[in-house]
Amino acid sequence: MRLSRRAKMTKASETLKTLEKGLEMEKRGLKVIYLSVGEPDFDTPEHIKRAAYNAIASGYTRYTVSQGISELREAIAEKLQNENHIDVTSDDVIVTPGAKQAILEAILALIDEGDETLIPTPSYVSFEQMVRMAGGTIKGVPTDEHYKVTPQTLEDNIGSRTKLLILNSPNNPTGAVYTEREIKELADVLMDKGVYVISDEIYEKIIYEGKHFSIGSIPGMEDLTITVNGFSKAYAMTGWRLGYAAGPKEVVSAMKRIQEHSVTCAAAFVQKAGVVALKSSQNCVKEMVREFERRRNFIVAELSKVSSLNIEKPPGTFFMFPDISETKMSSTEFTDFLLERTGVVVTPGHAFGGYDGNVRISYANSIENLMEAVKRVKEVLG
Repeated sequence: MRLSRRAKMTKASETLKTLEKGLEMEKRGLKVIYLSVGEPDFDTPEHIKRAAYNAIASGYTRYTVSQGISELREAIAEKLQNENHIDVTSDDVIVTPGAKQAILEAILALIDEGDETLIPTPSYVSFEQMVRMAGGTIKGVPTDEHYKVTPQTLEDNIGSRTKLLILNSPNNPTGAVYTEREIKELADVLMDKGVYVISDEIYEKIIYEGKHFSIGSIPGMEDLTITVNGFSKAYAMTGWRLGYAAGPKEVVSAMKRIQEHSVTCAAAFVQKAGVVALKSSQNCVKEMVREFERRRNFIVAELSKVSSLNIEKPPGTFFMFPDISETKMSSTEFTDFLLERTGVVVTPGHAFGGYDGNVRISYANSIENLMEAVKRVKEVLG
């Protein structure tokens, strides 16, 4: 079989690889604790589920317009205006089957063969693969000791073929959160050089210190910014596959054409549930974030007692990215060691842009499981 160059270049997801390893260990009778997958362990709030049930019961199960139902796009535009201070209308919004699909469509809409995309590292595993699917080239941009790219480093890495920056704040895998000042300094560089930015803001609600700031709210960035978000993390709706993007009309229009010829639209009844999620009380989100913060504080405090782990307390997301260099193991060796000896699954850092001296730990798991995982880790690492 002669596979395409694109298919051959696309690598398997490292996070799913670790999941598969854990499932194999479970078959051998070991109680496995998954601290690898970026998925809230909470159930979707009842009022959101009820909205989907009602939509299905009323027959709302057919195709919708590809860009998304007007009711949801209007709710998203209102949310972006009021919370993120981004000046958009519903015409500037596209609803997608997950935020990941929105990012892929935006990349396909912007990147031609040979166009360069800058990706600050550590970075989400799929960014690089998506750019490669589009035929673009990738330049990993180094970050500082707090895993943030500085304006000078950004400027130094912009070349004649640079067309796009992918910015992710709060960041997966590190939990880093850019401040308003830091975002504005990056925006100055992007506007000066005429570089687009896809701003992945899927973790915007999960912040413990500081607050979220959207680059698309900065005057002058409206024609260069595609803001991407979704419902998976804030509302515990990962399996529902509902995301969205907002940006320049010509980019959103191109994304719509790509969507028409691929996934067509997000599920109709899921879109109806999305309206209810945005327009109802946000107390459910706040409660989940409070619990994530409690878990973060626990696991950071306990794993900081392990001398071979160097941990920076993450200000956002439900991830931490400890330095494991003192173990003298590569990130893959460390994850395999941890799985074999303790049944705890984490993700090797090399998957996030070559950080082989780190691993990603997700604390989107129950406090009981986190306590047991910490106990096991301490037993083998001291």
